[in-house]
Order: sequence, then C-alpha cells, then structure tokens
Amino acid sequence: MSSFMPGDSKKRLRWLSITVIVMSVIFTFRLVQFQVVQADQLNNDLLNKLSETRVIPALRGRIIDVNGKVLAKTVFEYDVNAAPDIVKPFERVVNGRTQLINVQQAASEIAAILKMDPAEVVLKITGTSKYSNIQKKVDAGSYRRLQALNVPWLFYDALPHRVYPSGAVAGNIIGFVGSDGDALAGLELTMNSCLTGVDGLETYEKGVDGIKIPASSQITKEAKNGSDVILTINSDLQYYAQQVMAQYVKSEKADWGSAVIVEAKTGKILAAAEAPTVDPNDPGASSEPDRRSRVFQATFEPGSTMKTVTAAMTIDAGAATPTSQVKAPQTLKVLNGTETINDSHNHPLEHLTLTGVLKESSNTGIVQLGEVVPLATRYAYLQKFGLGAKTAVNFEGESGGEFPNYKTWDGLTSLTSMFGQGLSVTPIQTAFFYQTVANGGV
Repeated sequence: MSSFMPGDSKKRLRWLSITVIVMSVIFTFRLVQFQVVQADQLNNDLLNKLSETRVIPALRGRIIDVNGKVLAKTVFEYDVNAAPDIVKPFERVVNGRTQLINVQQAASEIAAILKMDPAEVVLKITGTSKYSNIQKKVDAGSYRRLQALNVPWLFYDALPHRVYPSGAVAGNIIGFVGSDGDALAGLELTMNSCLTGVDGLETYEKGVDGIKIPASSQITKEAKNGSDVILTINSDLQYYAQQVMAQYVKSEKADWGSAVIVEAKTGKILAAAEAPTVDPNDPGASSEPDRRSRVFQATFEPGSTMKTVTAAMTIDAGAATPTSQVKAPQTLKVLNGTETINDSHNHPLEHLTLTGVLKESSNTGIVQLGEVVPLATRYAYLQKFGLGAKTAVNFEGESGGEFPNYKTWDGLTSLTSMFGQGLSVTPIQTAFFYQTVANGGV
C-alpha cells in the first residue's frame, strides 16, 4: 500500500524539498572539492595534458681564420611533420580577405616547396595518427616558405647541421663532427668545451585540436650558443700550401706530405697543410689515416733536419762557432772502430766549417763537432727545443714523439741522434725547431 495517498500534496512537496536540499548539498560539496580542495591538482593535470616541452637547440660556435673567414659554422635544417588526426581545411587571410584553404590545395602548396608529388603529400597527411614525417632536413629557405603558408597542422623540428664553407681547406686541422653533432676530430674535438653551447627549453599549451596556442609559449630556459674559436691560420696561405703539397706527394709518389708555416717572432702557426687532406663536409670520403692531422699526430725520424738543432746547441754551449773546422770523410769509424757512420753521398775527405757541414749535410762532420758537448747537456738542449713534449696547442691526439731518456741510449744512438736518427718527432715539432733558431733561441 503506497504511503502517498492521492491528493496528499503536502507530503509530496516535503519529500521533493528534502530531495532537492540533499542534491544541492552533494553538488555544493563536489563543487567546493573541485574548485577549492582539488583545484591545484586538477589544473596541473589539465596543464600536463595540454602542455608540451621542447628543446631549443643551441648553435655551436664558429671556427674562424685569422682574417675573419668562417671555416666552420652551424646552420639549422628542419624536419617537416604533420599531425594527420587534425588535418582539415583552414582559413588564411590573403590581401585582407579570408580564404578557406582545403586539404588538397594545402598539400599542393607544400609539395611545390618541397619538390614532391602532391599525391605523396596527401598520403602522408591522411590518417588518424598524431605524427607523420613529410620530409627530413629541409633547408632554411624552404622552411621559411612553408611557415608563410600558415598551415596549422604542420610542425617542424629544428636540427643543427655543421657546415664547412671552405671544404678541405685546413680540413685536417679543423676536424669534423658526427651526424649527431658530437665532435669527433681536430679542433672540433680539441676546442669542444668552448664551441659547445647549452640547449634551452620552451613550454607551450595545445588546444583540444592538438594545435599549439601561440600566446602560451614560454621559454623556461634560454639557449646559450657556443663561443667562436679564432685561429692564427691564414686560409689563403693554407690553401696554397695544400696545393703545393698535393703536387709534391703526387710527383714523389709519397704516401703523404706536410708543410707548416710559422711566424718566427710570435710562433703563430699560419698554415699547417697536409696531402692527402679531408673535406669535413664528407669525412667518410677519405680513408681513416687521411682524416687525421698528421702535422700533430704523425711521428718520424727527423733525419738531417736535426743537424741545425745540433749546430745551434754546439754554438750556444760554446763548443764551436760557425767557422769551426772539421775533416769530414765519407765514412767515419766510431766507438773504437766498432761502428761506422756514413754520409749520404760519395765524396773525398772534405775540410768543412760548421757552416759547411750544414750546407753539405755531412753526418760525419756534425758528429765530430757535436760530440764535444756532453751527452747529458745535448739531451737537455733537445728537451728545451721541445722533443718528447706536446706543443702548447695540445691538439687532440697530439704526439710528443719518441724521445727516451739518454741514459737508455747505446753508444751509437748518442751519436746518430745528432743527425736525427734513433728518435722521432712530429712535423709541428720540426717546424718549431726552426722557429726557435730564427727567433734567436726563443
């Protein structure tokens, strides 16, 4: 039997009022819970769903020659992407008038800039996915033209790309970076901490259609570009030296050759040329040995170039003068007749000054004049000339050469070292031997 009798309107009204009050209390409680108690959490959850964070790449510093010519720089290339799930016609203002751009027209405009078939673009932007790459590594000019189209469902990823405008000029010195931008060789690696920048961060909100809301963009961390590295290298001189070396390597059928030009007064390296060399834009086109910098990394016996150093130390030690005389035979018996030292060419007994010994490149003559200086003293002089030590450039992978302690030398090495045998140096060390002599011993 129903508790409500027909016509009992007061009871019905009372129960209806109670129900309304209860529902109002529930709704009020939930409203307070949403707008006050859980407001921060709900706002954060919504923001996290609608916000995006992207990296703002920092530009790597430039490498510049002594005259300001750029030898290495970073430019941006762009991956062009679409979000097929939000692809639809859109409005564009042209000459003050709003036009509706359909998807087919937009695809044709995109294809024209990217030199693609419009049908291929349509295929890439059709579907329900949130990401589709249309083309990778688009140059800056094409990127700007695409941006001018104001297509709301196109997105771009900026990708730093290292370029070397002078190609192989100083390629072995500059080095190169990998496809991921990591420094792999040369000054790119040696000076990496200076050249490398610090990436920034940008956050922005998306609408329900997935499109970025421009006004919401906020840079939370500024990108800091890398610093430039200015060389003492003169790129014109470097280019000429490389051409000369390439000719000599070819004519002499040599494996490789190097030429170093140093300013005598300051020690500045004006050119450090090699052949074969490497184009940093395409290092894979060169063999692994040719991608190195032999000027700083290759070692060899200096041979007769060492005679100038021996002459300099002999004069500086007061053991000889440029006019000191010696009898220089073709073959000289040494170490109580147990060993022989020969000159490179046949000749009768020659009466030479120290100057003449250098002019004739006489092994037998330089040994007789140089051995007057005690071995320990000669070794100390060689150390002061830079043997066994890297240069102040501290080039990546640089060698200090092979220069063992003189106490480990046998009797013959103590003599042959005076004309550059029994030890090894790098091309850059050899260049600085002569810079030191030309600069009065400094």
